[in-house]
Amino acid sequence: MKNIAVLLSGNGVFDGAEIQESVLALLALSQAGASYHCFAPNINQLHVVNHLTGEVEVNAQRNVLQESARIARGDISDVSALNIAQFDGLIVPGGFGAAKNLCDFAIAGGDCVVQPQVESFIQEFVLASKPMGFMCIAPIMLPRIFKNSPKGTIGNDRATAQAFNEMGGEHLESTCADIVIDKQNRLVTTPAYMLATSIAEANVGIKKLVTEVLGMC
Repeated sequence: MKNIAVLLSGNGVFDGAEIQESVLALLALSQAGASYHCFAPNINQLHVVNHLTGEVEVNAQRNVLQESARIARGDISDVSALNIAQFDGLIVPGGFGAAKNLCDFAIAGGDCVVQPQVESFIQEFVLASKPMGFMCIAPIMLPRIFKNSPKGTIGNDRATAQAFNEMGGEHLESTCADIVIDKQNRLVTTPAYMLATSIAEANVGIKKLVTEVLGMC
């Protein structure tokens, strides 16, 4: 049975992991007969967003690992606890947490850096040549992880695509039903809710991504 690590960035589209993307990825893995285990960094979120009003709660503070545990039903580990030998691949759902907590693209744009613990976690999969799938805004980290012009997609947002290219990547425009495969780096990306207007639309690309990552294992 293939065992896949899933990297979460909190709980909620505006300040953490996109919940529907995360659950769809876990469902697709389970339906394909794979096992999985969730991880998240044990750090504070950039900020907390009231998902009803869209406003930042100025005095609130939440922990990324603790919030991600809500999606994982408590079965989750700190990224520092990874034993790479136990896993065949990695999947990273999107949500603004990927651009706020896993890296600082939401603030720094093309000058962003990946959170050190997260970078070390992902580099374990790179060094072991294990396949990885990134969805939604999460692929924006790839040019910081790979130094050989990784191919990927966030859909068709011109400004984000330009930043991806300026950071050293090669962005390929796509729809939410598409996946982009970088065979050299063993990467799969899909836009998901960067473009999807419903959970059914998001599911099309996510299922393809999970299928392709498992096929690469």
